[in-house]
Amino acid sequence: MKKISILSFLLLFLTFGCGKTDVSKVKNDFEEMVNKSKSYVLSGTMEIMNNEDTFIYSVEASFLKEDYYKVTLVNQTNNHEQIILKNKDGVYVVTPSLNKSFKFQSEWPSNSSQSYLLTPLLNDVKNDNATTMEEIENQFVLKAKVNYPNNNELVYEKIFFDKGMNLQKIEVYNSDDVVKIRMSVKSLDLKAGLNEDDFVLDDLINQNCCATDQCDENQTKCENTEEKTGSIEDAIYPLYIPSETYLTSKEVLDTDTGDRVILTYSGNKNFVLVEELASVSNEFEIIPVYGDPLLMNDSVAALQANSIHWTSNNMEYYLTGTDLSDEELLSIATSLNNTNIVSTSSQVEK
Repeated sequence: MKKISILSFLLLFLTFGCGKTDVSKVKNDFEEMVNKSKSYVLSGTMEIMNNEDTFIYSVEASFLKEDYYKVTLVNQTNNHEQIILKNKDGVYVVTPSLNKSFKFQSEWPSNSSQSYLLTPLLNDVKNDNATTMEEIENQFVLKAKVNYPNNNELVYEKIFFDKGMNLQKIEVYNSDDVVKIRMSVKSLDLKAGLNEDDFVLDDLINQNCCATDQCDENQTKCENTEEKTGSIEDAIYPLYIPSETYLTSKEVLDTDTGDRVILTYSGNKNFVLVEELASVSNEFEIIPVYGDPLLMNDSVAALQANSIHWTSNNMEYYLTGTDLSDEELLSIATSLNNTNIVSTSSQVEK
């Protein structure tokens, strides 16, 4: 009987106690890692795949409890930089090179999935009761559903850790199991020692203008001047247009800062598309937005009721149409530069 008891113990040990890690342990370890960090800085590279095109961003994401965020996104193709900032005053999407910012009163980033921020990743895992885990090539891989309100194509994600529970990468998939977003983590400092002074809106603008020799003599204020930026050789036309809707007029205006093209479409779904060369404001401009910040393939845009506003390749676009659904609005906007919406949803500014 003693031999049988020892044999039974060994079988139980081999089955349940030989070091095999289950999903609960990995989830708990991930939650403990996130919750213990008072501030962190994550840096890496994000790839957004759209058919044959891949858009690549350098990403640096900073976090401070409670609810302070700063995410710097630099498009590696054209070096276009935008910053998503959340502090006690609200949520901002800042374009330092233009001395402009959109302002949202928003629940971002807690109301949607974000592949470059730890808390939204943890929320995905906690909110999905069917989260699974597998061990692949000395890695723990959590698989969970995602929540991208403006892109139903994105269905689930895989979060990769090494055996020391160091975060390595995040991949977001569509229903055909094709990777649409890949965030590769280069470094993650969970004890970054940040404070509220690291999340000040004015500092983002001052740092940029001083780097380009546009500061005043005290290095505290930008002295940008809005200059005429030139002419537009031709309009950029959307590849997607709702059925029974046609271009009915094209108007080119000569403004103080350059050409402005106004395209009017009429028919089943009326809308207007305004295009102009991006210009630098002579003073830092904050534009209130009653809608959502959206990460497009090559730009962070502002979506509000019946309109969307964004900058791409040194062009500013404004699209509006009361007859358009959000889906139609985004389809038109993204067809201008072959991009997809992959980001968050927010609430209106009060």
